[in-house]
Amino acid sequence: MSNAPARLMLKPAQLRLILEIAEAGQLQQAAASCGLSQPAASRLLAETERQLGAALFERHPKGMAPTEIGASVLRRAGVILDEMQGLAGDVRALAGGLAGSVRVGAVTGPAVDYLVAAIRQIKAEAPEAEVTVDVMPSRELLGHLVAGDMDFVLARILPEFDSRELLIQPMRDEKVSFCVRLGHPLDHGRPVGLAQLLDQPWIMQSRGAPIREATLDAFASAGLSEPRNVVNSPSLLFTVSYLAQSDAIAPLSDEVVALLTDPPVSARFARLPLQGQISVPPYYLLSLRRRPPSPLAERLRACVIEKSRQRPGPTDPRPGAAP
Repeated sequence: MSNAPARLMLKPAQLRLILEIAEAGQLQQAAASCGLSQPAASRLLAETERQLGAALFERHPKGMAPTEIGASVLRRAGVILDEMQGLAGDVRALAGGLAGSVRVGAVTGPAVDYLVAAIRQIKAEAPEAEVTVDVMPSRELLGHLVAGDMDFVLARILPEFDSRELLIQPMRDEKVSFCVRLGHPLDHGRPVGLAQLLDQPWIMQSRGAPIREATLDAFASAGLSEPRNVVNSPSLLFTVSYLAQSDAIAPLSDEVVALLTDPPVSARFARLPLQGQISVPPYYLLSLRRRPPSPLAERLRACVIEKSRQRPGPTDPRPGAAP
């Protein structure tokens, strides 16, 4: 039957002292390394040996050497102190928003614009932070937010969701640009009117999508019916592929068109300059009142707000482009 105590409550100071004694071989030197007087270190070592029920060191005229039990304790003590230091580091990182995980969602415009810049900054400061981003329509984003699946979203407020549950940070409205392949028959640098575009082939998001509805409203406001030659797709990847292989026109957010046409991507696409401007209702940065953000989520949220204020909306540098 073992005589070992049933419960050991060694303190970090005790573990550090026995490690320093093993390193130095002298109690006095170990005491100085631990910031203790020699009598205090002697009492702390005696207390540790009483708790363990065994001597940890053999005393010799030239110093101290670990006993067999002491050597075993030393191996464990080093591991425990390393783990405790790691734990302290984890706590500091989590509390400072430098670690942990965050999941956010956004409609397409901010997702490809300043959300990317904000995440790049966070990852530069906290490489081990786990960031997940979903890009989807506002209705799906709000559903995930209310269910607690996301920390915050960049989305539009819809009437079927109770805005009293939400913390609302105004962001920006979204401008619509018409994107075509480079060399499209209408890509001549001169502003075009909606009447010129009515009979063109189009690829648009599904009905109900804000950018499509804003485009159709613009046609209606000009006294025009909606285009009839339309391919419907919610997929940005399919839209880009279809544009590249056809003379179709796609209404997209300014941020997406800027991504396709400007450096560093500079793909073979162009923005048609319009004789007016089409806007989509504004989106907001939304989070739940009942769910306090983690330090990492709050850090990313603040960075998104900062980036959105720093960055003006994309503009078309060609003559005649809408302001």
